[in-house]
Amino acid sequence: MRRAVALIDALRVASLPPSAILAAGAGGREAAAGSGAERDPPRSRYGYLEKMTDLVAVWEVALSDGVHKIEFEHGTTSGKRVVYVDGKEEIRKEWMFKLVGKETFTVGTAKTKATINIDAVSGFAYEYTLEINGKSLKKYMENRSKTTNTWVLSLDGVDCRVVLEKDTMDVWCNGKKMETAGEFVEDGTETHFSVGDHDCCIKAVSSGKRREGIIHTLIVDDREIPEVLE
Repeated sequence: MRRAVALIDALRVASLPPSAILAAGAGGREAAAGSGAERDPPRSRYGYLEKMTDLVAVWEVALSDGVHKIEFEHGTTSGKRVVYVDGKEEIRKEWMFKLVGKETFTVGTAKTKATINIDAVSGFAYEYTLEINGKSLKKYMENRSKTTNTWVLSLDGVDCRVVLEKDTMDVWCNGKKMETAGEFVEDGTETHFSVGDHDCCIKAVSSGKRREGIIHTLIVDDREIPEVLE
């Protein structure tokens, strides 16, 4: 008789909605339906990271407007694909019959094109590669190091990342394109701009060597800032 009662109780619980099952599991203090408003689940301080159950790849991409973090989720049973850029969800596909392929999106202020390639290696193993503007991330960063200069410094207690695009002479600081004024001087050119109350200048002079070409130097408040490699 006890087995029959237990079986009936189990069937009753199984037929209840999830919220009711939780209530029943709490000792029956709350009724299943129509017992009053349900409490909202507590919000986690970890945000979207707890949702990323199938995280398979993370990349950091240094662009003129900042260093961007790209994260990719891939469910190898459901085919789910989710792309996050700087913590913001850009692409979500819950069910994909084809487990290999690619996802294309944009990154940063300039809407730089990025593509994640999904390739099968062997069995159920997969390889994930990131392309920026049609080039592998490594190749893109190698080319970028030839066309940009980057400086990192602290001004008024704030870390500043200054980037010069040598092909256009555009100057960026912490993701913002700066207003600049250029002038020719005796030994080259100077590009002037301001960060807060600080006077900044990028000097361009010839190295005198064909392979080195033009040398760019950042001067802030009459102080030379060393360049960094990204």
